[in-house]
Amino acid sequence: MQTFVLVVHIILAVLMIVLILVQHGKGADAGASFGGGGAATVFGASGSANFLTRLTAILTALFFVTSLTLAVYAKKQTTDAYSLQSISSTPIAPVKSAETSPTAPKSAE
Repeated sequence: MQTFVLVVHIILAVLMIVLILVQHGKGADAGASFGGGGAATVFGASGSANFLTRLTAILTALFFVTSLTLAVYAKKQTTDAYSLQSISSTPIAPVKSAETSPTAPKSAE
């Protein structure tokens, strides 16, 4: 399920990038009124603005939902990794270690 959400998240990100780059800024309309020929679009002069704005809002909302879902999955994995339940409950006997330094004085036993 996490892989599916991640794939949808990446697709939404790419679609949002493309959709935002396709839109023209507010200053583009002013240039068209002074003789710019690039104002004609498939949707008409102002029809594309409403459609693209709504589509951007929908994609942004879906991107936000997938971001939160992935955050929940990541939190769950982190919680499971650092849970005290993963530690074994068998007692471990202390290990008697040797001297750490070869030049340390020997203890008189």
